[in-house]
Amino acid sequence: MAKISLFGANGTIGSRILREALDRGHQVTAVVRDPAKLTVPAHQNLTVITGDVLDPASVTEAAKGQDVLVSAVGGGDGPGHLATIAPAAKSLVEGVRARGAGAPLLLTVGGAGSLRTPDGKQVWDAEGLPEFLLQIMHAHGDALDFYRTVSDVRWTNLSPAATIEPGERTGVYRTDVDNLVLDAEGNSRISAEDYAVALVDEIERPQHVGERFTVGY
Repeated sequence: MAKISLFGANGTIGSRILREALDRGHQVTAVVRDPAKLTVPAHQNLTVITGDVLDPASVTEAAKGQDVLVSAVGGGDGPGHLATIAPAAKSLVEGVRARGAGAPLLLTVGGAGSLRTPDGKQVWDAEGLPEFLLQIMHAHGDALDFYRTVSDVRWTNLSPAATIEPGERTGVYRTDVDNLVLDAEGNSRISAEDYAVALVDEIERPQHVGERFTVGY
């Protein structure tokens, strides 16, 4: 059983991470700005505290006594996430770093834009992508570039497939490091439920400390 603090527990991805972790018997502390807005049922292994991912001191407090600190903030695909993604990365690292030798692993939800496609380009090079989506992709890319400069905090960044949306939990997925995971038809997709499975699997059996990896069918 792991002790997990989770930022972004109300989001599409974060809520599924929360459910998956609780279903597997982990102890989860949901860190939210307004506990009254957390739309999940009470659970004996769930604690809810107030915190702000953009405040390093709040991150430090949330990381106290935890094995893993997960951030699903900025994991969505709407314009409102843009201003949070890169600043959150710096706040998370600063806050976890302040815990010193007892700091938890920092596990963050990333983006798919910087993943390589079979033609050697990156997802964000595709024609016709809307500008707001490109901005979000590059913000995730900037956050990943920052994580890759960090050597004194244990971190992992998990990029989803090109398409991630609510769906079925199958428990089946494939992983890669920097290459987009494609199915037999050439599509890159994952349900939010199976993304959560992959993330909690990484908590239970860490394989990618100090790197980004990705998941898809």
